[in-house]
Amino acid sequence: MVNGKETIDILVDGSAATGGPPLGPALGPTGVNVKNVVDEINKKTSEYKGMKVPVKIIIDIPTKTFEIKVGSPPTSALIKKEIGIEKGTKDGSVVGDISFDKVVEIAKKKKESILAKDIKGAVKEVIGVCKTLGVNIEGTSPKEINSLIDSGKYNDKLKE
Repeated sequence: MVNGKETIDILVDGSAATGGPPLGPALGPTGVNVKNVVDEINKKTSEYKGMKVPVKIIIDIPTKTFEIKVGSPPTSALIKKEIGIEKGTKDGSVVGDISFDKVVEIAKKKKESILAKDIKGAVKEVIGVCKTLGVNIEGTSPKEINSLIDSGKYNDKLKE
């Protein structure tokens, strides 16, 4: 506990957190209203339904107030959810296709948690995950899409 605050880091199912383990037992000793915490987590993770989401719960022990910070699921989970697949490929085959606009949307969601300096770099990181999963972008291989980005084809879609 630091400055009367305790932080709990936990992985929950988007919009499906419950007061049961592991959340309830972690919250119980802090004295906060577990139902209120669970309701807030479910509200804040609703867009990630069906995915594991990292959540940070910051509890002010003296006042029993709390703050919820929601992380982002792994890039691969966002891509798989977007195109409706359960798994990527292991043999290099193509298992799906995603639009470039969705790649940009995922990159913007992940921007804070990846190493890229700008949106172009973030998009390229997402494209790298597409390559690993066996997902093409608008019918084109990830390698070719990266070449098109470098040539300036997508500059209008890569503005911050």
